[in-house]
Amino acid sequence: MWLWYDWQAAAVADEDGIIHDQAVWDGFFDQRALIERLQCIANGGLTQEARLLQERFPEAKAAIHGTVELPDADWPLPSDGALNAADKAATEMARQGVAQAAGDPDRRLEHLLRASDELRATFLTMEARLVEWVGLFLPELRFGKDRSALPKAVGEADSLSSLASRLEVAMPDVGPSKSEWKSLREWGESTAIFRGKLDRLENAIRELSESHLPSLSIMLGPLLAARLCVEAHGRMRLARLPAGTVQVLGAEKAFFNHLKTGAAPPKHGHIFMHPWISRSPRWVRGKIARTIAAKASIAAKVDAFEGEPWTKEMVEEIDKKIEDIKAANPKPKRRSR
Repeated sequence: MWLWYDWQAAAVADEDGIIHDQAVWDGFFDQRALIERLQCIANGGLTQEARLLQERFPEAKAAIHGTVELPDADWPLPSDGALNAADKAATEMARQGVAQAAGDPDRRLEHLLRASDELRATFLTMEARLVEWVGLFLPELRFGKDRSALPKAVGEADSLSSLASRLEVAMPDVGPSKSEWKSLREWGESTAIFRGKLDRLENAIRELSESHLPSLSIMLGPLLAARLCVEAHGRMRLARLPAGTVQVLGAEKAFFNHLKTGAAPPKHGHIFMHPWISRSPRWVRGKIARTIAAKASIAAKVDAFEGEPWTKEMVEEIDKKIEDIKAANPKPKRRSR
């Protein structure tokens, strides 16, 4: 026995193609109802008519129209008017699907983060080139840890002498030609523009991450929260990952190298970027990483299932636990011989 069905009707027939029973939807082809039925079919579910016949003929094998070869029978196929209504509903369903995909925060975060990574790589390359180029003419220039103001200073300078005066260094004996200085200044202007674009991209990531991942963002910071979400391929999947997996997200190469060669397993992945770990002594980083990963896993679940967002007070409690771990391990343990 076969239970045949499509979005409009269902029928039960035997191997000889004899129809034993059938049920037809008596709706008026309302578009919303049609879309619900088409989505049910697309997900492999049973329509109301199919469920009714399944109860009457529990031994019948269910098959959606067109998916398997069935005996020739007088199946209750839809009329031309019904097919036209179904075509319009399918078009609307596709439009809604595109709109839903465009509004998916997970996908938007992925594009923003990937664009930020690519732009940052370009910006750092341009900035390094600018520093070396300017350093040829102004060897006394020292940047220390902050050289972010150089691109803007070069782009706004009328000449090398004005740049040297602004940076409070001596002029060299030999300077660039007019054409070379023009190229150098334009390179500085472009580098400053790229820096501005990168800042705007990261601000967009922060804004979206704080609304999509409020608890994780207040705990780890919006940029790191966004990176974990993208690495896990979505907020819901991140919420379902165990804490141990969250701990090593981003360290896949090291993990597979551990499986392949027997090298030491990684203690942390992207979460190493957080100051709780990166600024802690080496010998306690593993303990702190496990604690942070466990809390991050809980925060991700709160965000995914739309629970009450975490507060700063809750994050301060985690900070106290981190300090307790450091206090309990002031020195590295001696390895037993």
